[in-house]
Amino acid sequence: MDIRLVNLTKIFADKNSEVRAVDNLDIVIPSGKLIGLLGPSGCGKSTTLYMIAGLLEPTMGQIFFGDEDVTNLSAEKRGIGLVFQNYALYPHLTVKQNIMFPLQNMRMPKAEILARTQKYARLVGIEDLLDRKPKQLSGGQQQRVAIARALVKEPKVLLLDEPLSNLDARLRLQTREEIKRIQRETGITTVFVTHDQEEAMSISDEIVVMKAGVEQQRGKPQDVYEQPVNQFVAKFLGTPPINIFYGKVEKGGLYIGDELIGSSNLEDQEVNIGIRPEGFEISEDGTLSVEVKQVEHIGRDTSVVASNKNTEKETFRFIVESGVEVKEHTTIKVAVKPNKCYVFDKIEEKRVQ
Repeated sequence: MDIRLVNLTKIFADKNSEVRAVDNLDIVIPSGKLIGLLGPSGCGKSTTLYMIAGLLEPTMGQIFFGDEDVTNLSAEKRGIGLVFQNYALYPHLTVKQNIMFPLQNMRMPKAEILARTQKYARLVGIEDLLDRKPKQLSGGQQQRVAIARALVKEPKVLLLDEPLSNLDARLRLQTREEIKRIQRETGITTVFVTHDQEEAMSISDEIVVMKAGVEQQRGKPQDVYEQPVNQFVAKFLGTPPINIFYGKVEKGGLYIGDELIGSSNLEDQEVNIGIRPEGFEISEDGTLSVEVKQVEHIGRDTSVVASNKNTEKETFRFIVESGVEVKEHTTIKVAVKPNKCYVFDKIEEKRVQ
């Protein structure tokens, strides 16, 4: 079942101020897909999730589950499963009792309750932990219990609000793989909220990048990464982050400072130029001179911290492939790989090339 958000808006107001937390969000979340709402703190992603869940009332706009307008339905009538960042398990109940709890509230027959509890405990891999209390579980195990409790109702929609934030790096990796597996096995339409771009890129079928309550870009993770529509998206996605240089277009040439790095069909103007760390290559024919400040070895690749007076920051970073030797405190020539350069409008920061 798909989810449609039509001009969805949420305004928080008091006597002295007004905050437009979500601003005319208009998107479709396809049936059976896992969609990541991604953005920095305060961008409106959790507010959007809570409106989908029925925990917050929109100021304007509509929410549809399939063809049904659920904008004014209470949370319990929407058929959603919700998993919070802090797990929200009952400490005095066992794992089994925590999973059973929502079904007991629905007054479901006992045999069906037990069958579903076993089914979803098995699905999330905690069937051997049913008699334990939450305090006897690891963080990853507690999160699996929370997911099983959300799924046991067999909801139309699964909503995950920063579900991995309290886990260490190893458990985050393991649990996000589990979430993707569970979502694929159940085929449930899922909305996953996170500020962690690596999480969103790895787990989502599509991502929606948000800023100040406004959708910036939506698409398959790799497409959004490779074809950012503006400088915000380009800078938000990518580790290490994209390098931004002060540049210009002059007589068909694209320049960083006085150094020609490519061509452009834009009119003469000042621009910002974005180049990702993997977008450089060391070349004797390279037109960009850089001073190597630091060399770091990361697996088979080498990460180089260098300086150029035209960068947004004092230094920038690029990746060198295995086998290429780079020495610190030297000046080298680098070239920009084809199709690895993004040109942004100086004022509005929209991508123009």
